[in-house]
Amino acid sequence: MAFLEVENVVKQFSGHRALDGVSLEVPENSVYGLLGPNGAGKTTLIRIINCITAPDSGEVRLNGKKMTAEDVRHIGYLPEERGLYKKMKVGEQALYLAQLRGMSKQDAHRELMIWFKRFDITSWYNRKVEELSKGMQQKVQFISTVIHNPDLLIFDEPFSGFDPVNADIVKNEMLRLKEEGKTIILSTHNMESVEALCDNIALIHKSEVVLQGRVYDIRNEHRPGIFRFRLYGNGFDLEHPSFTLLSKEPYHEFIDLRIRKTENISSNELAKLIFDRYEVVSYDEELPTMNDVFIQTVTQ
Repeated sequence: MAFLEVENVVKQFSGHRALDGVSLEVPENSVYGLLGPNGAGKTTLIRIINCITAPDSGEVRLNGKKMTAEDVRHIGYLPEERGLYKKMKVGEQALYLAQLRGMSKQDAHRELMIWFKRFDITSWYNRKVEELSKGMQQKVQFISTVIHNPDLLIFDEPFSGFDPVNADIVKNEMLRLKEEGKTIILSTHNMESVEALCDNIALIHKSEVVLQGRVYDIRNEHRPGIFRFRLYGNGFDLEHPSFTLLSKEPYHEFIDLRIRKTENISSNELAKLIFDRYEVVSYDEELPTMNDVFIQTVTQ
């Protein structure tokens, strides 16, 4: 049984159907990528899961039971639209937000100190929010999202505003939270993060789920049948009906080939064809990136 189940959810706004029969299952203790172009319906679905709005039809279940507003206390939600009170001090605001999530002041302060040390931001505690950069504010909001130790974490574009170093810090924290048993929904356009973090994904396009499953399986299913060979020497003149030579580039004393095989030959047969005739230095198959899969699926 999935930790979170969305079954046949429909949502309409004044003539526009934002979600059209969306169903997905989020496994427990995993990172689930929610992908799609702008306007696809991702944010609407996230708001329904958070009970901010209700579906016109369909159901959301948490641990097998229909979700209610009471379940929201088990969720940590970082929305794409950021918002901190600019004139408040960082620590004061983080403490306030933690108490809104049901924590006592004493417990909230203890946990905040742990998180501020982890992110190396204890010196910001008494500074006003308006003094911080966008990335620094983002760290505070990330902490405020996870501070109450929720079972389900939902991050909508969490890397926005971060430089690569801080984005990597946040990625590592997400993986650590997963190791602690949390279930995470990640909505992002950053496909590199999807490959690094996500176990499963659902791709929403024009209000419908058009692709879902394990990241490895999806990349494997979209293999274009392209192989890279590096050969010793600079001669390659083989022509064969079982493959198409896409490129041939010299590299020092080697030559690099990109070859697309036809459907009537296996990968092993193609490799044997090349290995039998040339001295092969290296050989591998090109797997599509999630960015490739995203673009291919949406444009088709």
